[in-house]
Amino acid sequence: MRLKHLFVSIAVAGSTLLANAQAVNLTGAGATFPYPIYAKWAEMYKAASGHGLNYQSVGSGAGIKQIKARTVDFGASDMPLPANELAQAGLFQFPAIIGGVVPVVNLPGVAPGQVKLTGAVLADIYMGKITKWNAQPIAALNPGVKLPADNITVVRRADSSGTSFLFTDYLSKASPDWKLKIGAGTSVKWATGVGGKGNEGVAAYVQRIKGSIGYVEWAYAKKNRMAHTQLQNRDGAFLQPDDAAFMAAAASADWARAPGFAVVLTNQPGKASWPITGASYIIVHKGQADAAKGREVLKFFDWAYKNGDAAAADLDYVPMPDPVVKLVQDAWRANVKDGAGKALW
Repeated sequence: MRLKHLFVSIAVAGSTLLANAQAVNLTGAGATFPYPIYAKWAEMYKAASGHGLNYQSVGSGAGIKQIKARTVDFGASDMPLPANELAQAGLFQFPAIIGGVVPVVNLPGVAPGQVKLTGAVLADIYMGKITKWNAQPIAALNPGVKLPADNITVVRRADSSGTSFLFTDYLSKASPDWKLKIGAGTSVKWATGVGGKGNEGVAAYVQRIKGSIGYVEWAYAKKNRMAHTQLQNRDGAFLQPDDAAFMAAAASADWARAPGFAVVLTNQPGKASWPITGASYIIVHKGQADAAKGREVLKFFDWAYKNGDAAAADLDYVPMPDPVVKLVQDAWRANVKDGAGKALW
């Protein structure tokens, strides 16, 4: 796989105050889901601060492994780690951004957003039960749409993926058969399909293979001008994906009561809620061996919370609400400390 790297060089402004400042280079790795916004934030932060960031879009599973091994300054995952795993590894996590996962298709002659799917039908496609685009369960949802008789090629992730977690968690809630036979996780035993690495890999396969279906984060679908489907939500409404639908899904989240901020936003109630919505999490060590880098990670995300909302909206992500940001920053003070036990925030 061609990894997407974001290399941000250190730039020093002309002022004498900045000339003597100690620049810090940060490294992060993990989820591909938030890569477009992390890349944009890093570019903006470089211009504002002169500090460097290298974020490797390698998948949530790899990001978790790298932060546990202390080979990066922060990991990123779209699947929140449970409290016991965080405690065992001495880790702390917090939500950075909210977005949506969307089914994408390659169906020449069918307009983007024209095809309607339910969670149950989507699960049957990914279980290999529905193999033709004009099969009765799909045709029944789409009267008047000229569906081809093409075979369906299923495209899914080949790597350990938070996007896959959100997708399979949703299918587990929408289809009892999926829950029983496949289940939810960053890696599952897929019934069928070809695997691509990262959102990038899935998008590339769907773009190349006529009759294919895959799932990617919405920003990737828009950037690559991919045809998405409508999806039926928990309240029975068929929706088009957009940031308003992601925001509606996140509206009822109870961040304050969730251990480790571990909120899963799939299949939320509400007629306006996109059913495959999720938060992306940043993972750091509670005890920071390098206090300067640990502090800079928090400073970067503090800057993003305060200055990154417009960029997030441009890419159809949903910024974290101000009350949640305050909860997160209070938790920084309580949990992220230097070697002497002093809070870094």
